[in-house]
Amino acid sequence: MAQERQQVQGNGEAATGAEDRCRLVLVVPAGSCDAARLASALAGGDVASVIIVPGGLDEAEYQKAAADLVSAAQAVDVAALVVNDSRAMGRAEADGILIEGSLEALDDAVARFSPKRIVGFASLFDRHGAMEAGERNPDFLFLGKTDGDIRPEPHPRNLKIAEWAAEVMQFSLIVMGGTAVESVIDIAHTGADFAALGKAVFAEGVDAPEAVRAANAMLDEHAPRFESE
Repeated sequence: MAQERQQVQGNGEAATGAEDRCRLVLVVPAGSCDAARLASALAGGDVASVIIVPGGLDEAEYQKAAADLVSAAQAVDVAALVVNDSRAMGRAEADGILIEGSLEALDDAVARFSPKRIVGFASLFDRHGAMEAGERNPDFLFLGKTDGDIRPEPHPRNLKIAEWAAEVMQFSLIVMGGTAVESVIDIAHTGADFAALGKAVFAEGVDAPEAVRAANAMLDEHAPRFESE
């Protein structure tokens, strides 16, 4: 897989040694993670971007929380994306949006926000769905559900689709990991550009910066290096 596909990130430079391998994306629950905890997590090591999910908040609460979390991420040159809520994206000045829903919603987001903002698409469950979404020219495809980390390992279906997509598609790929930090290793071996962690970093009782540090150490040791074009 070519290194140049890695583009779902902010304007800051990648951490040394991370730019030629699978990198970390954090799925941040706005309902339980405040800006201070996010900043602490980001201090743990290289993170390409954060995806801020509502986490049980209503629309108004989500927009308010997103603004604080976006600021915390952008303060260290990490791209921040919201989920589905374009109003939250605008008010929080987020870098982009992840669409979890229909292809029609993706069409609308690409038409309205690309290329000024990053636009990604989830809701992918098979190769056909990935191909259909790819025809809409999003910036990235997200394999799995943002709340799909219910087991220690990534969902096997997502790994299979990622392995295929990394070979045949020219889109950045983010794969949802499991509740174990070690799940980033399986994702990296598919050829995906990014491994997403949520509960593995932000669950109650987890040392968030240590989880980020550990994930990066595992990627440094185990992730294949991308070929440059």
